[in-house]
Amino acid sequence: MFRTALRNVLAHKARLLMTVLAVMLGVAFVSGTLVFTDSLSQAYQNGSAKGYRHVDVAVRPVYQESEGDRLGKETELTRTLLDDSARVPGAASAIGVVQGFTAIADKNGKLISENFPSRGGNYWGSKDPRYPLKSGTAPRGEDQVLIDSETARRAGYKVGDTIRISVDGPVLTPTVTGIFTTDDGHVAAGGSLALFDTATAQKLFGKPGTYDEIAVKAKAGVSQAELKAQLDRALPRDRVETVTGKRLADQEARAIENSMSGMKQGLLIFAGISLFVGTFIIANTFTMLVAQRTRELALLRAVGASRRQVTRSVLIEAFVVGAVAAVTGLIAGIGIGEALKSLVKALGAVIPEGPVVIAPGTVLSALAVGVLVTMLAAWLPGRRAAKIPPVAAMSSVHAKATTKSLVLRNTIGALFSAAGATAVLAARTMDMNTAQIVMGCGAVLLITGVFVLTPLLSRPLIAAAAPALRAFGVAGKLARQNAVRNPRRTAATAAALMIGLTLITGMTVLALSLQRGIDKMASAALRADYVVAMANGNFLSPQVEKKLRAVEDVTATSPMRNSPSLIEGETEYLTGVDGSVFGKLTDLKVKDGSFTIGGTQVIVDETTAKEHGWKAGSRFTVAYEDGRKQKLTVAGLYESNEMIRGIMLDNATLSPHQSDPTDMLILVKTADGPSDAAKDRLVKALGSNPGIKIQDKQALSQEIGQMFSLMLNMLYGLLAMAVIVAVLGVINTLAMSVFERAQEIGMLRAIGLDRGGVKRMVRLESLVISLFGGVLGVGLGVFFGWAAGELLAAKLETYELILPWGRLAVFLLLAAAVGVLAALWPARRAARMNMLQAIKAE
Repeated sequence: MFRTALRNVLAHKARLLMTVLAVMLGVAFVSGTLVFTDSLSQAYQNGSAKGYRHVDVAVRPVYQESEGDRLGKETELTRTLLDDSARVPGAASAIGVVQGFTAIADKNGKLISENFPSRGGNYWGSKDPRYPLKSGTAPRGEDQVLIDSETARRAGYKVGDTIRISVDGPVLTPTVTGIFTTDDGHVAAGGSLALFDTATAQKLFGKPGTYDEIAVKAKAGVSQAELKAQLDRALPRDRVETVTGKRLADQEARAIENSMSGMKQGLLIFAGISLFVGTFIIANTFTMLVAQRTRELALLRAVGASRRQVTRSVLIEAFVVGAVAAVTGLIAGIGIGEALKSLVKALGAVIPEGPVVIAPGTVLSALAVGVLVTMLAAWLPGRRAAKIPPVAAMSSVHAKATTKSLVLRNTIGALFSAAGATAVLAARTMDMNTAQIVMGCGAVLLITGVFVLTPLLSRPLIAAAAPALRAFGVAGKLARQNAVRNPRRTAATAAALMIGLTLITGMTVLALSLQRGIDKMASAALRADYVVAMANGNFLSPQVEKKLRAVEDVTATSPMRNSPSLIEGETEYLTGVDGSVFGKLTDLKVKDGSFTIGGTQVIVDETTAKEHGWKAGSRFTVAYEDGRKQKLTVAGLYESNEMIRGIMLDNATLSPHQSDPTDMLILVKTADGPSDAAKDRLVKALGSNPGIKIQDKQALSQEIGQMFSLMLNMLYGLLAMAVIVAVLGVINTLAMSVFERAQEIGMLRAIGLDRGGVKRMVRLESLVISLFGGVLGVGLGVFFGWAAGELLAAKLETYELILPWGRLAVFLLLAAAVGVLAALWPARRAARMNMLQAIKAE
C-alpha cells in the first residue's frame, strides 16, 4: 500500500500541484513571520545589550505610595546619592543620567524621527564613556548641543551648524559642538538623541539638581552582584532601588520580545486564515482524487486490502504532499522574512542590522503545520475511500450522497448557524472582555454553519443568476447546471473565497464606521478652531499658551492641564482649564446643573460622578499634589467623550498647587475661523516649532482617517494571501471538473459546441461559483461588522454604522475577477481536448 500511495502521488503530480501551492503559501507565511520577528527581535536585543556596556548597576528612584493626605510620588536622586554611590569600594565611577524629550528639526524645519523616539539627555563631563565623540567637543551651556551620528547623517548636519530644537514648546537654536556615536537601541531604530551638559539638561527637562538614574561602573574584578550588594548597604532602601546591568538588558530584551509578540500574533493569525482556506482546497483535491479512483480502490478492496490500509494509503499521499509543501514553504518563508525587513525599511523604518535568525522552533513549526494541515484535510476523503465496497469495481461511478446524509448535513449546519448567530447577537449587550470571547466563538460557529449549509444555499442563489446566464445561450445554461451538479464541491470551492471576503468586508465596515464616529466626536465636542499639542504627546510649556494668546486674531485660548490629587483616599486626576472661556471652546452637553468653572466650582463627567455618588451641588474634599486640601463644589455634570472627561476646574485654582505646571494641549479660537493665514500666524508665533502640531478639526479627522486607512491597507495586504489561496482553489476545482467531464465535453464538441462555447461554459461556471462565494462573504462580513459596531457603540456614543456600498461592489467585482482569472487555464484545457479521445475517456 505504501508503494501504491507513492505511485499515486507521482501519477497525479499536476492535480496535486495546487494543493502543494496552497499549503506552501500558508507555511511560507508562518515561517516568514517567525523568521522576520525573530531576526528583528534579535537585532534589537543585541543593540540594547551594547547599550548597557557602561552600566554595571543602575540606581533608580522608587515610587512612594499615597499615605494619609500625602499624594504618592517618585523619590528624587540627588547629588548626595550620586556621591555616595561613587564612594562605595567596588565602584570605579558613577554618572548621573538625565533624560527627556527633544525634537530636532531638519534643515527644512521638519521634525526628524517623526515616527520614532526623539530623545534628549546629558553628556557627563568632558568625556562621557557612554557616548564616544566622533568629532567636536563636549557641550557647555544652553547654546551648545551634541547630536548622534545617524541623525547628523540623515539631516546633513555637521559641527558648527545651528539647529532648531524643542523640548517642551519654545524653540531653541543651539550650535552643534560635536557628533557622537551610540549603541542606543532607540537611535538604531530610527530615533534621534540630543545631549546637553548636565546642568542644562536638568533645567530643560524640569529636574534641577536631580537625576533620572545613576549609572555605576564596577572596578576591575568586582562583579555586578558584588557592586549591587555594596550599593544596597550604602544607600537608603526606602528612597532607591538597585538593578544590575545584566538584569536591565534582560528586562529590555523581554520588553522587545513582548512588543514583537503582538506583531507576530497578528501575522500568524492571517497565516492561519490562509491555511484554513487551504484546507478546503486539500479536502476538495483528495475528495476528487478518491472519486476518480473509485474503481481502483474498490479493486484493492476486492483483492484483500482492508479499510485501514486504504485510509492509510490516502494519508500517506497527504503526508508526502504536505512534507514537500512544508519544505518549500520553509525555504520561501526565509525569503519572505528578509523581504518583510526590506519592506519595513522602504516604508521609512530604520532597522538595526543583524543576522537572519532561523530558530529550531521555526523549522519544526513549518514542518508540523504543513504536514498536519494536509493530513487532517485529507483524513475525511481517506475515510470515505475506505468505505467504498468492492462491488463498486463493477461501476466507474461510486454512489452519490444519500438523502439521509444531506439531511444530517443540513441539520448540523442549521444548528451551528443558529448557535453562532445567537452568540454574536447576545455578545452585543455584554461587557467588552466577555463579549470579545463570545463574539469570536459565535463568528467561528456561524462561518462553520454557513460552510456546512453551502450545498443547500448554492441551488437557490445560483438559480438566481439564471436570467443573466440565458444571455450566453447554451454555454450559460450548461454553466449553471455544472455549478449545481456537485453542490458539495461548489460549496467547498466557494467557501475559500467566502472566508477571505467575510474578513475583508467586516473589517472595512467596522473601520469606516469607527472613523465616522470619531470624526463626529471631534466635531461635536469642540468649538475651538485649533488644537495645539506636542507632536509626540509630551507636555507643553505654559509659555506656548501665552504666545498663542498674543496673536492678533486669537479671541480665546484655554490650556488643558493635568494634575494628580487625592479624593476619598484614591488618586484622581484633575484637569485644569481656563474656566472663563472653556465653554466657548467646547460643546459639552450638561446633564445636570450648570456649566460653571471658577473658584471652587467644578464640572464632572457623569461616569466619574456616578463612581463617587455625586450630583449637582455635591461637595467633596480634594488634596492637591502639594498636600493642601480644599473643598470643591460640583456645579454640573456633563456627558463625556473620548477627548474630554474627568473633573474640570479653573487653572487659577489648580496651578498654585503644582510644582511644575505643564499643558497637555491648548484649545484656540480665532476671529474668522480656521484658515491657512490664521494657521500661518500661529506657526510663526511659536517660531515654526518642529515639535508642535497645530490642527483644525479637518486635520484631526484626516489624521484619524490616515490611521484607519493605513490599518485597512495592511489588513488588505495580509488577507490577499487568503484570496490567492482561494484563487488556487477555484483553479483546482475547475481543472478536476474538466478532467472528470472529459467524455461529456467530447460529446458536446461532437454535437456542435465549438471551442469558444466550451471556454464560455467553463468561465461562466467559475464566475457563478466565485460570485456565490462573494455574496456569502460580503453578507457575513456586513453582519459581523454591524455586530462588532453595536458592541463598540456602547463605548463611543457618536458611533454610526457606515455601509460602504462602493467598496462592497468592488469586493463583488473582485470575486468576479477571481472567477474569470481562475478559469483561464481550465477553460483553455477544456477547449483543446481532442473530441474523439475525450469520448473514449473513462
